[in-house]
Amino acid sequence: MYALTLTAELNGVTNLRPKDNEASPFWYTFMVQCTSCRETHPNAISVSRFEVNELSGSRGEANFVWKCKNCKRESSCSFKTSPKAYEHSEPPKQQTVVEFDCRGLEFTSFLPDGEWLAEGLDSGTKFESIELQDGEWFDYDEKANDEVSIKDLKWDIRRA
Repeated sequence: MYALTLTAELNGVTNLRPKDNEASPFWYTFMVQCTSCRETHPNAISVSRFEVNELSGSRGEANFVWKCKNCKRESSCSFKTSPKAYEHSEPPKQQTVVEFDCRGLEFTSFLPDGEWLAEGLDSGTKFESIELQDGEWFDYDEKANDEVSIKDLKWDIRRA
């Protein structure tokens, strides 16, 4: 089992999470490496926890099935939890966003492509369409009369 974790400085917002539901699935984007031959796939791959693929030889199914071009081994990954919201904390703490089980492959890095959601810390204002690809986000919370931000994002993939 592996976990995607985040450490980030949230100013004026909390409950940062990917917009991820069956009607609008979030595509988690990773760089992937084969654990047999250690070949790293040159392109990022995207995985949805709502997509299900069959493993060859009718051994079941997984959210992501991949065949290494180098060693030809089939590998898979399945999400084990739905995403957990990243809560505001002072100082910022490492928190698990989502957990997954990888067989024969390893995710080496995460790219936060896609739409994220958050709420005003004191105001409850809903923030949608947050983009974190640049590593930071800034906006203004009109109810709180203050600037809000998400910065210093540190993504990590570790054993759960």
